[in-house]
Amino acid sequence: MKVVVGFINSPAGAAALDRAIEEVQLRQAELVVVHSMEGGDKEEAEEVLAYRVELEQIEQRLTSLGVPHEIHEYVRGQSPSEDLIQCARDENAELIVIGLRRRSAVGKLILGSNAQEILLGAECPVLSVKATY
Repeated sequence: MKVVVGFINSPAGAAALDRAIEEVQLRQAELVVVHSMEGGDKEEAEEVLAYRVELEQIEQRLTSLGVPHEIHEYVRGQSPSEDLIQCARDENAELIVIGLRRRSAVGKLILGSNAQEILLGAECPVLSVKATY
């Protein structure tokens, strides 16, 4: 059994990771941490390097907790929602955990919503977690 969590370096991402760890421990499952960026420009390349440090810290945390895990970092031109759904499909995941952030209705309309795409497109249950601010 696997639980897939979408990770970004934010309060919502931290909340999702914390809850995913709880779910893995309850289900005696394996955690698959996914970080996704579309890629393509210099600024994003620098951001990928910064995320590697964060992902190494997550690796250390999961190892110290004894949580079976894999970490996937995708920069392949797909949206984060597409990468997360595809990873869950490939891993035959039992659950996807995502963090939610606050957005205005206009912000959701103009920018779209990765969370909405995941909720509608996933083939397994999705647990959405709000960060405490």
